[in-house]
Amino acid sequence: MSLPGKRADMIVHQTEPINAESAPAPLAAGDLTALDTFYVRSHGPTPSVQSGSWRLGVGGLVGRELSLSLADLRSGFPQRTLIATLQCAGNRRQGFIAVREIPGEVPWGPGATGTARWRGVALADVLRAAGLHDGARHLEFLGCDTSPESDPPQPFGGSISRQKALAGEVLLAWEMNGEALPAMHGAPLRVVVPGYIGARSVKWLTQITAQAEPSDNFFQARAYRLLPAGVDPDAAPTGTGVQLGSVAVNADILDPADGASVIAGRLSVRGYGFAGDDRRIVRVDVSTDGGAVWQQAQLLDEPSRWSWRRWRADVELPAGPAEIVARAWDSAAGSQPRDAAQLWNPKGYVNNSWARVRLNVEP
Repeated sequence: MSLPGKRADMIVHQTEPINAESAPAPLAAGDLTALDTFYVRSHGPTPSVQSGSWRLGVGGLVGRELSLSLADLRSGFPQRTLIATLQCAGNRRQGFIAVREIPGEVPWGPGATGTARWRGVALADVLRAAGLHDGARHLEFLGCDTSPESDPPQPFGGSISRQKALAGEVLLAWEMNGEALPAMHGAPLRVVVPGYIGARSVKWLTQITAQAEPSDNFFQARAYRLLPAGVDPDAAPTGTGVQLGSVAVNADILDPADGASVIAGRLSVRGYGFAGDDRRIVRVDVSTDGGAVWQQAQLLDEPSRWSWRRWRADVELPAGPAEIVARAWDSAAGSQPRDAAQLWNPKGYVNNSWARVRLNVEP
């Protein structure tokens, strides 16, 4: 299967709604992920939005309700550019599926992540113009894409805390890697919430509501929650489990790809590390003997405090089957657990176990 505007090597899980991830090789190509390989996560059909008639509403617990066009945003607020990584909460779900079946969820591999240069205006600037009331503790975002996953169907939405919204890094973005935001990535306007799961970066944004409580939208109150292993997601009461926000420390191996054949001897290994919120990657370890002995990888330049950090390491491999594992450490001294089995949950979220690639090493 192929998607318009995307590379032929995209791994397409669904076409309606569109759910597709990057192959490892293009992810390894550079700090920024090209538009034609950036992953797509959708919960409903891609809406057709006419930018000329589109408006963004800002309301709720504010002193002044706003109705803003794209021209209003461009001319009325300072424009900002930010490099930030987005990562789906279900990234690397296949590692969980190998432990135990997870029905009804997209079987994401390691490619539901990407880094882009976003341009737009700071959410904080727009909220200041609206005048947040003291009681506004949460900001809810609502898109115009309707999802049949909820009963009855409802637009995709979610919220972030007042503290995160006013911190300055959250963007209302209309540009991605120097080009107009593509339709499947949320045009004409999307939220970009650096350091948080991709679900909080609501696409096709139409409404921002300041409110006292977190969003009760299906995709925050029920869908994107970390449930205990024994809980039935369909039977669990609303609000069960942990609400997902900041991305857990994670790392992956992008080159060589899992299952590849390589030549015995010295091998260059490349990958990335990523930690949510304002935590940063400070170390990556690589092992060829299951974690008995580790070597530190070389950390490459960090594009921004809100992006992944790429790394590389040279290892020696004898002929025969081999496995390379990697783990990252963040600036809060957090690291990754060893096994996906320790983390398995019925929605398949937050697989940040050690990254693994298995190789066939030829003489």
